[in-house]
Amino acid sequence: MIHFIYNPNSGSKSNASKKQMLQKLEKIENSQLHLTKYAGHAHQLAQQAIQQGAQKVIAIGGDGTIHEIASALVGTKTALGIIPIGSGNGLARHLGIQLTFSKALQQAIYGHEISIDVAYWNQDAFFCTAGIGFDAYVAHQFAQGKKRGLVNYIKASFNSILKYDAIAVQHRDSIHESIFSMTFANANQFGNNAFISPFSNLQDGNFEVVKVKPLTIWESAQLGISLFFKNITQHKKVTIQSYQRYEFSVPIGTLYHMDGENLQTKELQHTIKIIPNYLHVIV
Repeated sequence: MIHFIYNPNSGSKSNASKKQMLQKLEKIENSQLHLTKYAGHAHQLAQQAIQQGAQKVIAIGGDGTIHEIASALVGTKTALGIIPIGSGNGLARHLGIQLTFSKALQQAIYGHEISIDVAYWNQDAFFCTAGIGFDAYVAHQFAQGKKRGLVNYIKASFNSILKYDAIAVQHRDSIHESIFSMTFANANQFGNNAFISPFSNLQDGNFEVVKVKPLTIWESAQLGISLFFKNITQHKKVTIQSYQRYEFSVPIGTLYHMDGENLQTKELQHTIKIIPNYLHVIV
């Protein structure tokens, strides 16, 4: 049995396009279609699908919807399928999943399963990227706006660079460090082919810590360009190292992001870790 979980609020498709999508999904044999109604509903629906013995749960939505569903599927035999209709689609892009509905649907139904690593920020799973600093600040500003998409994200980045201050991080060895941003990358990109960690691999049992030291305005512009040219490793203010576990401290209330979701810390101590081969995904 295949369970489709669709977030009708994801993406910018017209109502007519969404209706066509639903009509295609309703014709698929041996399947159930569920529409989300509120934040967290996709996670609940995925849990119910597992209880009903679903072989596949196919997420139709953006990074947030995929995150909710994948979080329910970790450690189970139920496979995650992805039909990406969001603005970033970071995990889908890394996995080589088609961005058109019809092609992604074919992949989700007839593709093969692989196992990927799952990263954890304390007790919460993430699958693509998470981090603190400038990226989290931009995510916060972006979330305040009503418009989505790459162009609006770039606008939020330009507006943020003039207001943003570097943050202080304390590492396990008591070393204090001022950073522009610190990203934990399980996958290689934020989304929209912005490659924050070009060599990250979802199946190597590691995640990468991408540290960016405080930047000038010009260096910030160079950094932004390097993301899309896949050469951030050449930027003089960037270091990337692989870990299986990483510990640090930041003040309570520090902005952070996880798979595109905008959050604030509620504790001082933080641990990032990886669990290899913990999620089945259809590619």
